[in-house]
Amino acid sequence: MAAEQMRLRFGPLVWVDSAGIRPGDGVHPFAALIMDEVGGDLSRHRPKALAWFQENEAGPFDLVVSLSPEAHHHALVLVPELALAAEYWPTFDPSLAEGSRDRVLDEFRLVRDGLEKRIAARFQRPSTG
Repeated sequence: MAAEQMRLRFGPLVWVDSAGIRPGDGVHPFAALIMDEVGGDLSRHRPKALAWFQENEAGPFDLVVSLSPEAHHHALVLVPELALAAEYWPTFDPSLAEGSRDRVLDEFRLVRDGLEKRIAARFQRPSTG
């Protein structure tokens, strides 16, 4: 969700990619749904693990932002090989939410909106002029 929010905010001005601890089978349907609500499109996203960046010599990145303690531990390994710095933004995993469909969707929205606020506070929109 965070990478798609960066794409929505900055478009081609910033190169963004995303990964998790382990590769996934696909995007969580609720993540796709709540990103669609704000104009995001996760239909082409294919989850990959952080190790993919090392195996494919991807990068370099200016910054790696991790959302869980385990991810941050792995992200720190990428510095300085593939990234200049790493930041940890503690974030609840909404896929762990329980309850009704509406309750779980609300948890995904809370995460989406919280990430959007962090992105807006952390990254200034670059000047195009």
